[in-house]
Amino acid sequence: MSRVIINDIPVEVFKDATILEATKEMEDIYIPTLCHLNLESFNLEHRVGSCRVCMVEVEQGGRKRMMPACCTPIQEGMIVRTNTPEVIQIRRIVLELLLSDHPFTCLTCSKNLDCELQALAKQFGIEHLTYKGEQSTYPLDLSSRAIKRDLDKCIMCRRCETACNDIQTVGTLSGYKRGFMSVVAPAEMKSLKDTNCVFCGQCVNVCPTAALTEINYIKKVWGAINDPTKKVVVQVAPAVRVAIGEEFGLPPGSVATGKLVSGLKKLGFDAIFDTNFAADLTIMEEANELIERLTKNENLPILTSCCPGWVNFLEHQFPDLLAIPSTCKSPQQMFGAIAKTYYADKIGIKPENLTVVSIMPCLAKKYESARPEFIKNNVNDVDFVLTTRELAKMFKEAGINPINLPDENFDNPLGESSGAADLFGVTGGVIEAALRTAYEWVTKKELKDVVFTEARGLEGIKEATIDIDGTKINIAVTSGLGNARKILEKIQSGEAKYHAIEIMACPGGCIDGGGQPYIHGDTTIIEKRMKGLYSIDEKKQIKKSHENPYIQRLYKEFLGEPGSKKAHDVLHTHYYKK
Repeated sequence: MSRVIINDIPVEVFKDATILEATKEMEDIYIPTLCHLNLESFNLEHRVGSCRVCMVEVEQGGRKRMMPACCTPIQEGMIVRTNTPEVIQIRRIVLELLLSDHPFTCLTCSKNLDCELQALAKQFGIEHLTYKGEQSTYPLDLSSRAIKRDLDKCIMCRRCETACNDIQTVGTLSGYKRGFMSVVAPAEMKSLKDTNCVFCGQCVNVCPTAALTEINYIKKVWGAINDPTKKVVVQVAPAVRVAIGEEFGLPPGSVATGKLVSGLKKLGFDAIFDTNFAADLTIMEEANELIERLTKNENLPILTSCCPGWVNFLEHQFPDLLAIPSTCKSPQQMFGAIAKTYYADKIGIKPENLTVVSIMPCLAKKYESARPEFIKNNVNDVDFVLTTRELAKMFKEAGINPINLPDENFDNPLGESSGAADLFGVTGGVIEAALRTAYEWVTKKELKDVVFTEARGLEGIKEATIDIDGTKINIAVTSGLGNARKILEKIQSGEAKYHAIEIMACPGGCIDGGGQPYIHGDTTIIEKRMKGLYSIDEKKQIKKSHENPYIQRLYKEFLGEPGSKKAHDVLHTHYYKK
């Protein structure tokens, strides 16, 4: 421990703690930050100190200096002052300098009223530009169909670089150029589509400005809804229902399924369906595939393929393992494929006249929907993908507060789902859902206790051995691509002997997806969303995917049986070295 004085208060703090960390638990002390990220849950440190907004006065050995609180370690005998007139003036000057090279297009900015730079400017009473001059400018990057990169708004906080390199270990972003033109970007300022970016969106989640945001498809969706020649259906991912309420004042984790359906009907969609239906369908195919591989003892471990960000990561960085992921499409793409075939035929409409819109917690889903293997005869399985945040904007634009609406049910035949499907939104959920079905298919016995606690929780890596009536199944569950890398390297080296692995690109799974409401560093929100999904599963009468009556009807009327030729033609895919 080190003894220091902070704002005239003697305190003891752990050695190596920063000034910012030392003041976190002290009442009435607030130090603004822009570049700081709390990475304790990842066992990582983030002491960049690039923005200098957190400056404090430090006196030691009779010498006073201005130091950044986020990266200055505490030392014995320090005297720290966080709110002197000089400190406040320095912070204001730093903010004014940042603003001097920042576009003043706040009214048309996608992060207007949700921008941390804007909030600090207001807090410090900055109402005009003190420093005027040339502003750096860069080409707008819309190449990926998923992430919009507007480097005119980059403030070099380097949060995105930390998320990309340290948490996700993708390595797409780094500091580029020097001085006035310095910015965080891919090497040689390449477009994102020309890099190894996986479009997980974690960089977007941590960006304090609008330098990184999702590519917005709201206008195109409005256009489809208002086109009399189109029938427009929408699907909703499980993680959306426990997050959308945050945009309208509900506590994090509140389950808003019925109100979400009501709101979507008021927006004008012709049918409101549930991605959970396709999640049940995914389990039918994936559990069948798991059993086949276990029986033949080949292409093990099977890796779940529901997360397009993780699939992109595999294609770029582990091409030697392309044979082991499940060939199943993600639930989003399975839904689109079934909607454009089975459902379109049922209602007597041509696939090209049916528009499928997805509401997803994810930015990689935008990229996934545009992959060429999901486009047949110039018809996309999924036409437009909106994030949870974009849907909230649509509701607000239309003057609709879904929280004030009565609960309504999803439409059928693509709206019924099991509790297992809801688990897809949280890390460990896909493999738990698969085990519920695989157990009964293998043993021919009823599984009464459907909860596999070994797969639950927010730990980055979970490993367990599951006993299926005497058959030992070694599983691993990972979330966050940094953790995925550790598991994949074990497989490459032969160190690990798993049978099944679930991987989610985003830490915690889809509940922390790149398109969810911003949490601004409050990681407790992720846990509350997780509990919300578990609560839905607990209340569902049907808890196993293969017991969904509409899934059973789909196989009887259209697909035949899991793993059939028809099922492979419609529901399965393949992967590419990139």
